[in-house]
Amino acid sequence: KLIVYTEGQHQPKRETFATNGGKFSNGDLILLLDENSASASEIVAGAIQDWDRGLIIGRRSFGKGLVQRPIEFEDGSAMRLTISRYYTPTGRCIQQPYDDGYDAYKNEHKARESTGELIARDSIKVFDSLVYLTPKNRRLYAGGGILPDVFVPADTTTYSNEVDLILQEGLYYGYVLQYLRQNQQLLLDIYESTNDFVNGFEVEEAMIQDFNNYLSHRGMVSFSIENPRNIEQTKRQLKSLIARFAFDYNAYFRVLIEYDEDVITARDAFEKDTMQELGLK
Repeated sequence: KLIVYTEGQHQPKRETFATNGGKFSNGDLILLLDENSASASEIVAGAIQDWDRGLIIGRRSFGKGLVQRPIEFEDGSAMRLTISRYYTPTGRCIQQPYDDGYDAYKNEHKARESTGELIARDSIKVFDSLVYLTPKNRRLYAGGGILPDVFVPADTTTYSNEVDLILQEGLYYGYVLQYLRQNQQLLLDIYESTNDFVNGFEVEEAMIQDFNNYLSHRGMVSFSIENPRNIEQTKRQLKSLIARFAFDYNAYFRVLIEYDEDVITARDAFEKDTMQELGLK
């Protein structure tokens, strides 16, 4: 089956097809996508969606669908010349349009915040005149990037300026490394596996207070421990980093996905059989 094709004003249409014997050609499939998903990930998501193969969950992807050819010069420099664009199997152009000018194109990612697109699906700009049908007659729209089948609003409730500053200064890392110098062996004695830690360890109020004292010693006296945003994000950061340094990166990501709304939505979609509901099975 066709995965993607490229075409340009002075470039002929070139098609790329899947090979035979795919390792996961059957079974329920869900892809997570957001505003930072670009280029190759958009090609894969577009092919999955256009062939009714799986469910796309998240937010509209970035919209990077240009094919560029490097041209080298004698002095060793080079120019990357755009020669064509990527299109999904149904014919949707992945590239974000330049209709409002280059400056608007460069600032489009920021504009998604101001227009509310990251919060509400209805704020996503699509071209109703460009409707594409999948083999199962699902309607897809163009507009740059890949639009999800199931929209998940961006989680903006847990962040604050204070948390951003702590992240920038690397103070979560500093505290966790200090904590583990005293407690790592105790943790490993209590939690014998990643699963045990993920399911059993909780960041208690005493640790939050200890972390706040650590911040005060480092000059971060403005950290408000009463702010729910600070508390929630701090719990995530501390638990995930403790998992990373006490166990491994797998444990780190296992902790993070427990809070991830996209992953939670995907799990719910499996349980509710949303693929069947949308006619994908």
